[in-house]
Amino acid sequence: MEVRFAECAFDSERRQVFRAGQEVHLSRKAFDLLGILIASQPRVVPKSELLERLWPATFVVEGNLSNLVAEVRHALQDDPQNPRFVRTAHGLGYAFCGPACAEKDEPPTLPPAECWLVFSGGRVPLGRGEHLIGRSTKSVVPIEDMTISRHHARILVDDQVTLVDLGSRNGTYVSGERVKDPRVLRNGDRLTIGSVVLTVILPQPGYPTAEHTTQTHDTVPPFYVRGSTGSD
Repeated sequence: MEVRFAECAFDSERRQVFRAGQEVHLSRKAFDLLGILIASQPRVVPKSELLERLWPATFVVEGNLSNLVAEVRHALQDDPQNPRFVRTAHGLGYAFCGPACAEKDEPPTLPPAECWLVFSGGRVPLGRGEHLIGRSTKSVVPIEDMTISRHHARILVDDQVTLVDLGSRNGTYVSGERVKDPRVLRNGDRLTIGSVVLTVILPQPGYPTAEHTTQTHDTVPPFYVRGSTGSD
């Protein structure tokens, strides 16, 4: 279900957040936090409840929750001193305070994309510019896999789509070949990063096509990648 508030939209099924018509990135737990607060409005959700729901049966320090709230506020451009969406109930917890309305009939409009990264039941649109891949919260594909570096690789979308390995420990591979220099990607190329395999889809005319182009993924919703554990 999609919920709209001010210039923003939250879609729980597609796991997407938009601001001013553009998709904004939230880590998995920050997205879940925003969903909990929206679903619970106008109730103040105690910190203890949020910690239990976000990290069930796991002990975490309260600072982790504060970091997620800060991430949500940054994505929504919400001022903590004069909040429009997420307010702090000091000594208790947090509440969603923005006027919101649910819209079940109209799916959110996907941002324009010249490149897609498709992976095991999900996809991520890439517009022109640079896109980080890794364990960093700034990664366009958020991945929980300790075999992947925080800043593992970068994809530059311009007149062509170029992959650059950022000195990762375990390497970046295209069709089984380790990338050492900047690599121009083709439609259908398969990228292997740690335990995650990404397929490159280039729907725009003029981009080259790989021989192993995969089937169309237009109806696949995005999702969060969870990989294996290992060394950093």
